[in-house]
Amino acid sequence: MVTRTAAGTLGRARLAVTVAFVAHGLIGSAWVARIPQVKEHLGLSEGGLGVALLGAPAGVVLAVRFAGAVVARWGSRATTMAAGAAAALALVPMGLAGNLAALIAALLLFGGSLGLMDVAMNAQGVAVERRLGRPIMSGLHGAYSIGTLAAALVGSGLAHLEVPVPVHLSVAAVALTALVLAGCQGLLDRSADESPDTADAAGEDGRSATSAPAAGTDTVLGARRMLALLGFIGLCSFVGEGAVADWSAVYLREGLDAAAGVAGLAYAGFAVAMTAGRLAGDRIVARYGPVRVLRAGALISALGLGLGLAVGHPAAAIVGFTLFGIGVAPVAPVTFSAAGNLPGVPAARGISRVTAVGYLGLLGGPPVIGFVAQGVGLTGALCVPVALVAAILPSARATATAAR
Repeated sequence: MVTRTAAGTLGRARLAVTVAFVAHGLIGSAWVARIPQVKEHLGLSEGGLGVALLGAPAGVVLAVRFAGAVVARWGSRATTMAAGAAAALALVPMGLAGNLAALIAALLLFGGSLGLMDVAMNAQGVAVERRLGRPIMSGLHGAYSIGTLAAALVGSGLAHLEVPVPVHLSVAAVALTALVLAGCQGLLDRSADESPDTADAAGEDGRSATSAPAAGTDTVLGARRMLALLGFIGLCSFVGEGAVADWSAVYLREGLDAAAGVAGLAYAGFAVAMTAGRLAGDRIVARYGPVRVLRAGALISALGLGLGLAVGHPAAAIVGFTLFGIGVAPVAPVTFSAAGNLPGVPAARGISRVTAVGYLGLLGGPPVIGFVAQGVGLTGALCVPVALVAAILPSARATATAAR
């Protein structure tokens, strides 16, 4: 029986981890709408800006490799707050950068801090979810999406009002640092980062479970295989997310001759569908189990986008990209939850492994789509995400531990 004190602690922890996810979205997108002004101020060419923009993902990839060890040493609570504050404060040198080298350095710090915060807050989310005994990860990722949207809208508004970039990002840095440090006080202490030493043998739908022996050599080897499968699932989803973000409007505009305003609706439909799917995802996962939800989502994504590409009409393509967003919405939260619940594996370590592979797909997917498009055309290249999400169907069983 959960005592009133314990229930209050869990309530505060859930609110605090939700704040962390919102803050991550706000921080990560705070400067996106101001990139054109930064480019103009520094006199960067498109190639120069492209080089600068590699700084953030490079920082993320480096950080997630060490995130498991950092969380093991300091705990997910302290790491979330410290990394979140560092990421927010990195907005200041980004706004004040006077040359390309300074901007790259600021973006490396920015991306590294966000990557570290990403792993830590997901580990904290898994810990809160485990203690509550019901899914919350999908809602947390939905909160992140809301944060990114809010930051993009605020940034666009301030750009329209011609507020100087250094002023905007400096004020944002102070406000977001305060949000992280004050709003995340209720996170669970470091004992919550410990992973269970015993596994539950979940049923085919990932909902029923029975106790299993303590973790041993076979369990460790099994956990490694599961992490590899979970990383593959994340890769399949994140390649599609990156491809839609970078290529959907191009496909409609150049491939289907859609108007510029119509072309942008493809990504808008995808983003709104993904946010809505994540906000509703916890109830769906609780009812049907993570394995069934991932399989259904993979089917919706593959058929939706595949048919949209086959029809070859702007309206069909927009519907296809929207269905793709609905289908992949639960993949990241369910996969991270599963990685954080593997027996004998600390939550942060499991999540960091899966996150690292997922980011490779997110960052590497769009260039791969471009290279493939040179040979077979953009329509054929966009069949790559269709095939990858379809590959989630036979792999989804690996997410059964998310039901723990």
